[in-house]
Amino acid sequence: MNLFVIVAATLVAGIGSVWIAALLLKVGVRNGGGINPQHLLSLAAGALLATAFMHLLPEAFESRIEPALLFGVLLFGLVVFFLLDKAELWHHGHEHHHGVKTEAGADHEHEHGHGHAHDHAHDHGHSHAHAHAHTRKGGGWAVLTGDSVHCFGDGILIASAFIADLHLGLVAALAVLAHEVPHHIGDLVVLRQSSPDARAALVKVSLAGTMTALGGVAGWWLVDQLHGWLPYFLVLASSSFVYVALADLIPQLQKRLSARQTAWQVGWLALGILLVMGMSRLAHGDHGHDHEHGGAAHEEHGHRH
Repeated sequence: MNLFVIVAATLVAGIGSVWIAALLLKVGVRNGGGINPQHLLSLAAGALLATAFMHLLPEAFESRIEPALLFGVLLFGLVVFFLLDKAELWHHGHEHHHGVKTEAGADHEHEHGHGHAHDHAHDHGHSHAHAHAHTRKGGGWAVLTGDSVHCFGDGILIASAFIADLHLGLVAALAVLAHEVPHHIGDLVVLRQSSPDARAALVKVSLAGTMTALGGVAGWWLVDQLHGWLPYFLVLASSSFVYVALADLIPQLQKRLSARQTAWQVGWLALGILLVMGMSRLAHGDHGHDHEHGGAAHEEHGHRH
């Protein structure tokens, strides 16, 4: 696989998601007007789950590796990402969790008129400001550290998907872009709490986003050296997407909402799934991909390099 394509895709996913997040913040990400962050989270969760279960895992299971072994790798990956999350290095977890912890109190305060104002950026920005004002300076660097590690890992996963198949790589890059937008909205809000300079916050998060490209280069080299391990890399990518969707995004959607708001959540979740499916169908042109590329991609692991 052409390294240039991997670098381009990882830069779009890594830095493009930051700029989209900044644009959405400028337009207005809020409940009751503007862009509802609950919709963004639902869209991202749908895109991640669809990419994992409908693209990455099927591609990995086309190999001749025992399914039980691949499922073992999937379980191993989920445990590893859980441990990384505990270390606050994988899914920007520390600021999200603080926001969730203080939401219960916020709900009582805003029950009349703002009972459903659970928007991602607003909630964790305010909880960070009030509950953790004494850690503002260090908190920004913690966000950037976690963001950089996560982006680097995303780059490796995108590169693995590209090496397996060009179209699969495009779908994976789209899924990463989708789930990084709501995360970067939160990152920008947290950094703006520690510094009033919005431009400096954008530059810092953009630099963290460039780690996606560095991870892409590392992934390209690593999978090139260990091309026989490609199915395992694809399963690990799947476990990452599944973990982020189920442990990070969906819990933020599990709030008591009206029937209309719940319907919107489900609709945006379905849209994320359909977006990934539609992009995959457009990329492949038909359903003949498995017959044209299946098997050969795993028997001749190095032929794409």
